[in-house]
Amino acid sequence: MNPASLLHFNLHKTPFTKEINDSDLWLPPSKLPLVDALEAAIRARESVLLVGDPGVGKTCILRTLRHRLSHTDFRLTYCHNATLGKRDFYRQLCAALGLTPKATAASLFYAVSSHVEELTKENAHPVFILDEAHLLHQSTLDHLHILLNYAWDSRALLTLVLVGLPDLADRLQLRHNRSLESRLAFRRKIGPLSDEDTADYLRFRLQAAGNKSEIFSRDAVVYLHEATQGLLRDLDRLAAAALDVAAARGRDRVERDIIQHILAVDVQYQQH
Repeated sequence: MNPASLLHFNLHKTPFTKEINDSDLWLPPSKLPLVDALEAAIRARESVLLVGDPGVGKTCILRTLRHRLSHTDFRLTYCHNATLGKRDFYRQLCAALGLTPKATAASLFYAVSSHVEELTKENAHPVFILDEAHLLHQSTLDHLHILLNYAWDSRALLTLVLVGLPDLADRLQLRHNRSLESRLAFRRKIGPLSDEDTADYLRFRLQAAGNKSEIFSRDAVVYLHEATQGLLRDLDRLAAAALDVAAARGRDRVERDIIQHILAVDVQYQQH
């Protein structure tokens, strides 16, 4: 959004952006049962598979989960560079855990597993969150189930959370990945926003930015929801563009015709 649009709508910051503080985090009401179930699974020390299309709010759910889990009871490590090979993957885990990287994959695995044992003695359950896991190399994926295999597979000393696109679930169904797939007791696919979620999101983000009025008409919200199919990233982009167009036209509300205009411009851009 341009500064003139912020001034026009009495906003003290850009409302539709992924660069938000945790205090401004919004959880779709329709996703609350999922977060509740996810938290319960981790407290039960179950490993997790969480998949969804781009923009459905996977990161939002993970950030909400992080705030729910006590730092005393759980030690969360978030890894997002899924394109690493097996050795570099363990080096990243060591770095995240504050351990000195080792020379070989075997020594790296020993360092990580030993540290996990120490955390367990301190009653801090380790939770490794691997984002963009659909991009993991097969050699790394082949090795992940070993992280979950402690004390002859009788103890859950580590919770692994694999997060990625739906392709990840398809990969795990392959025969050579079934050992890992069978250890992921909690499996969910995140769906898009509902139409009420979309309305709540627009209202929440605008209020957090300083404007408590209903800027988007009901027709505009419905049209935006249909156009974005409930995907947050597209909703952010189109909602910001709508505010710019409305401000440029001197209007205090975003109506259906403005959404139609920005969608037409969006189609022309994609065609070129």
